[in-house]
Amino acid sequence: MKRIFAMLNARESSLPKSSLLRLNEERANHYTALCLRIAAVIALLMWILNMVGFFIVDRTMMNLAMPIGIVLLLLPSVLERGRLIGKPYTKYLMMCCFLLGVTLMSATLTFHMIIAWTCPIILSCHFYSPRFTRFTTVGTLLLMMLSLYAGLYIGVWDANMMRSAIQVNEPSLRVEYINSLYAEGDNLILRCFNFYYLPRAAILIVVYLICLTLSKRTHSLLIQQDTITRESERITTELNVATEIQTSMLPCNFPAFPERPEFDIYALMEPAKEVGGDFYDFFMVDDTHLAIVVADVSGKGVPAALFMVIGKTLIKDHTCPGCDLGNVFSTVNNILCESNSENMFITAFEGVLDLVTGEFNYVNAGHETPFIARSGEPFRPEKVRPGFVLAGMDGINYKAGTLTLNPGDKIFQYSDGVPEAHNAGNQLYGMKRLEDVLGKLSTLPPVELLTAVKRDIEVYAGDAPQFDDITMLCLEYKARMKKR
Repeated sequence: MKRIFAMLNARESSLPKSSLLRLNEERANHYTALCLRIAAVIALLMWILNMVGFFIVDRTMMNLAMPIGIVLLLLPSVLERGRLIGKPYTKYLMMCCFLLGVTLMSATLTFHMIIAWTCPIILSCHFYSPRFTRFTTVGTLLLMMLSLYAGLYIGVWDANMMRSAIQVNEPSLRVEYINSLYAEGDNLILRCFNFYYLPRAAILIVVYLICLTLSKRTHSLLIQQDTITRESERITTELNVATEIQTSMLPCNFPAFPERPEFDIYALMEPAKEVGGDFYDFFMVDDTHLAIVVADVSGKGVPAALFMVIGKTLIKDHTCPGCDLGNVFSTVNNILCESNSENMFITAFEGVLDLVTGEFNYVNAGHETPFIARSGEPFRPEKVRPGFVLAGMDGINYKAGTLTLNPGDKIFQYSDGVPEAHNAGNQLYGMKRLEDVLGKLSTLPPVELLTAVKRDIEVYAGDAPQFDDITMLCLEYKARMKKR
């Protein structure tokens, strides 16, 4: 017996099996054990009914077959509690217990058990294994034949097996009649085969074909699901790596430039997907000029992130001391248009602050209107020169604008994911609410201000999903830089 289980275990283990199939097999084993416990309860009821005279079965045979059958049906529950639940051969052990239990009950109750014989085949479908369904069907057909012939002698007598009517006063005379059939040349085995076995076998074969088709289809679907799951996990891993790379490309060490008392700056980005299309940047152009950039790439995910990396790199590389920001965006736009097969575009805002004079030169490529808070005043939207998006059309000439910041002034720039955040009722956060919130927070330093705005957006959105990246940057001009 050990060699048989070892062979089954080796055979099953050699088959390619996904983690989903292994998990399903373990769950199917638990389900099988549950079904057999229910079958044991039914068998117990049948035993009790026979004791009270509902079935005309010899009590000696019933009292012998039923306890053994019930034990066999409960044995899988013992296997379920141990380490065998995950073994490849466990399902064969459980099914053998089921088949032997049904065999004993069928031998005593004969023609009452036809539906019971379909249960093992139907139950085998839960394992999504055509091989196991075939094994169960073959075992069912063989054991059903054995139980039917045994039932002729020890089970409920069926008058259809008689050639002619007889009258008996004692059950023992039935056995004498059966023996007389052989003596008179009647073929009882053939009669049982034609009347009992063939119709039942035909029914079981039909059930088998249905279950086999179901097992094959479900097995195929589970394999496809497992392939999709593995691919999804692979993509998720790659996206996590891409997210780490993208995050590392954005300035994320705060406080930034702690050695510079002239300004304070803070920025954050919350991508809607693993990898976002928004980006921000800030860097020293030279010792007296600070550049800030906030941009939004059309689309989401990896393509937008790749385009973001290109755009961010080009803007930073072409921003140099004394350059015209309009020319910077014109050059960047033409380069992006040369290799833009995906027809993506970037809305962007760049500004360069002269730390000595407070002059703030900027260029806007279709981006959001910034908010400016003058010293001691609330934030107000600032009218800035508009412009066409980057990578939308080559040959665009961008024009830079200029405004002046005084010590204590703040500038707040953001992506469209801020005003377009929505709640469960699909109502937008909106510019009006943003302006009101900023107005109440204008005295806070940049890090506290952005944290408070983000918290307000989260409270407003509630459980509603985030469909767009949220990016914010706040620059506070604290003091003029002394000329050296």
